[in-house]
Amino acid sequence: MAFAAIKDTIPVTDTSFEELGLSEPILRALRDAKYDTPTPIQAQAIPMLLDGADLFGIAQTGTGKTAAFTLPLLHNLAEDGVRPSPRAVRALILAPTRELALQISDSIKTYGRHMHFRHAVVMGGVSQRPQVTALRKGLDILVATPGRLLDLIEQKELVLGECEYFILDEADRMFDMGFIRDVRKIARGLPTERQTLLFSATMPAEIQKLAGEILHEPERIEIKARTVAVERVAQQVHHLNGDAKRDKLGELLRNPDLSKVIVFTRTERGADRVVKHLEREKVSAEAIHGNKSQNARQRALDKFKAGKVRVLVATDIASRGIDVDEISHVVNFELPNEAESYVHRIGRTARAGHEGVAISFCDSGERGYLRDIERLIRQQLEVVGAGPAGPETPPPHKKSGGAQNRGRNNGGANKGGYRRTVHEILIPTNGG
Repeated sequence: MAFAAIKDTIPVTDTSFEELGLSEPILRALRDAKYDTPTPIQAQAIPMLLDGADLFGIAQTGTGKTAAFTLPLLHNLAEDGVRPSPRAVRALILAPTRELALQISDSIKTYGRHMHFRHAVVMGGVSQRPQVTALRKGLDILVATPGRLLDLIEQKELVLGECEYFILDEADRMFDMGFIRDVRKIARGLPTERQTLLFSATMPAEIQKLAGEILHEPERIEIKARTVAVERVAQQVHHLNGDAKRDKLGELLRNPDLSKVIVFTRTERGADRVVKHLEREKVSAEAIHGNKSQNARQRALDKFKAGKVRVLVATDIASRGIDVDEISHVVNFELPNEAESYVHRIGRTARAGHEGVAISFCDSGERGYLRDIERLIRQQLEVVGAGPAGPETPPPHKKSGGAQNRGRNNGGANKGGYRRTVHEILIPTNGG
């Protein structure tokens, strides 16, 4: 199996982290992690956030947005020099999934290693007792998923009256999963005087409305969908129907070049079926999706990271926050019904400057999804083998958030605007 060479690299700037005004303990941690040059979103966002601005960031995974908000947050907390009261937090970071919450927590540990902050993760799927113990001491930074956070607030184990910083990550996924009503409820419990950041990979009307409600005269940074994350990935599509998908997956995995692979399905049941098929093919595989406990998901992810499992089969919701180095291939066993999810999926295999390969399977009911994807990324996927065969069939029923959708109603009005300028970053392709 041959793929065209990919020569793009992660976009960097001619700015240094030192020039952005970050404190020495943070710069030392960046040097320890061998991070030399900020990405465009970091170079744009960090000075604004150090200056106290609210921010609306439109950025996909793989652009460096976690560091873009974590680094100035650590700097500002140190400058403030305030200690939290029991059951209080100084900064709240809200994430839609447990995996993303844990990834953000890891970033805080990495960048804050030479600082002395208390931080914790609050999420469902695990015992809340250690979380309550951490909260009772007071925290500088709390990373949380919405459901468990509201539970602890209602139990009076957490008060938000001292929160000075509120960061909402992957707001569009919050909407997809039915958490927007929870987000609004949490935001209403925060002090009016605070710095607020909202990040989203896409900008549907509901997210614009939410931004208008919770942000005050925000700066806006936008990285267009045509990002380097897509440009670094060789992309192919196989037109296959019925059991041919399973046969092709088995055939592909007989190639040792597919050394560390994430396979994506639309549903939890589909993920479990793929794992059973791979086990019959003597391929080591684990599933990770919302119907598994957090401990089971973490065990599967740890095995995959350690190379004990060759294939991780995931749904879109569970995959957010998976940060695993050197993933050789992504296989879209089923195409996503939202084109933006395709970009998130294939970005798993183009991390930290690595190149990657994305192979998609498309049956007669998914051709509309394929057209949406190609429109979004502004390119056609390379067709391998025969093209589409037979008539196009109606697509599978589109669900609004899958098993984890909590059926929240959404309301509110757009109240805000944007100040100063729009900082739009368009990463060039090979054509410039």
